[in-house]
Amino acid sequence: QVQLVESGGGLVQAGGSLRVSCAASGRTVAGYVMGWFRQALGKEREFVAAISWSGDVVRYADSVKGRFTISRHSDKNTSYLQMTGLRPEDTAVYYCAGSTYPSSSRQYSRESTYDYWGQGTQVAVIS
Repeated sequence: QVQLVESGGGLVQAGGSLRVSCAASGRTVAGYVMGWFRQALGKEREFVAAISWSGDVVRYADSVKGRFTISRHSDKNTSYLQMTGLRPEDTAVYYCAGSTYPSSSRQYSRESTYDYWGQGTQVAVIS
């Protein structure tokens, strides 16, 4: 089993920045991908960003490109999502996800790629 725990959510004004983190523990498997998804109230969960095991491959949703940056700690078990230029429409619960199976980067945006999920952390952006 893999446990994912998010932290760092909170309330921020529009235009501000926030960093959320995801710490993985348990049966972490070499090669696994870490991703971030979000779900706004009344909407479906959507892909935000993902990063490969090596950190060399990253993918972003169009809505966050140029504003959000995903990274991975050298221990491979922690990922970060640095969010800048936040907008009210970024308000959502942000979920960390982990994939313990090999996957193509073209699959990073799919929920079905991931087999472990965190509980989520709330990010609220006020104008």
